Amino acid sequence: MNSLHALILGLVQGLTEFLPISSTAHLRVVPHFLGWDDPGAAFSATIQLGTLFAVFAYFAADIKELVLAALQGLRHRDLNHSPSCRLAWSIVPGTLPIGILGLTFKDFIETEARGLPMIASTLILLALLLMLAERSGRRELSMQDLSFWQIQIIGLCQALALVPGCSRSGSTIMGGLFIGLKREEAARFSFLLGLPAIGASGLLEFLDLLEEGLAGTGLINLGLGILAAAVSGYLSIGFLLRFLQRHGTNSFSVYRILLGGVILYSIYG
Repeated sequence: MNSLHALILGLVQGLTEFLPISSTAHLRVVPHFLGWDDPGAAFSATIQLGTLFAVFAYFAADIKELVLAALQGLRHRDLNHSPSCRLAWSIVPGTLPIGILGLTFKDFIETEARGLPMIASTLILLALLLMLAERSGRRELSMQDLSFWQIQIIGLCQALALVPGCSRSGSTIMGGLFIGLKREEAARFSFLLGLPAIGASGLLEFLDLLEEGLAGTGLINLGLGILAAAVSGYLSIGFLLRFLQRHGTNSFSVYRILLGGVILYSIYG
């Protein structure tokens, strides 16, 4: 992998991590159509650290509020002390499904699940589910209205993102819409819920790359990918939140279906 490849893949990661179109799918598909080698699951997960930095930068005020609320809950010995406190402490168990399943099926996710037929199928399947959620969701709740168990349901939806092509933001936005969140609130909560998962996944894969000696990647290339993902990810968050204030998610679903069809045609056509 050269520096240009790493830079482009970092931009792709940042732009597609927060849009409900699957960053993993694009990091697999873009090299396929450009004739590059598959960057691998470890590189793809590690440059997610850039998108983690983007979330921290964009939602610094929200994260500060949640941390302070969580500490107040501890001080008062009441984890339901306030809506923000409940939200903060509910995110922790809400992250467990993707963590446990990710470690359990790590080998499958990094090998067989990265096949293009699987990615194309999951792109289309989640698009249909997202369309159903868009059609049936009440879209009247905010993050602060979520109960503990509603957050756990969204956390289970997040675990779908372990399958390349599903999209972490797509699956959690879908879950939020089914429960009744407003579109922009579903997206905002998706980003906050993803912080522990993105951070843990990126750090674990980074350690794996270091252990392997960064073979075929290089520390500079990895740094370029992370930086590009951070900048494009920050811009992508702002775009999606503004877009969802006025529009639905169907345009992303249509794109997913078209991309899945193009991938299948390139393989079997």
